[in-house]
Amino acid sequence: MEFACEEHIELAMDIVVDEYEAAPIIEKVREEEQLSTTCSYCEKSAVYSIAK
Repeated sequence: MEFACEEHIELAMDIVVDEYEAAPIIEKVREEEQLSTTCSYCEKSAVYSIAK
């Protein structure tokens, strides 16, 4: 599972599609988890979780 901020959502989707050759499942990170979950590509708070 990847986590992404608004800036890196497209990058995360591309990586999941390339890695698993399937459409990613994208969900918003719950508000209470946003403070502790950071983007997989930078230090910002994650807004989305991307799974295969």
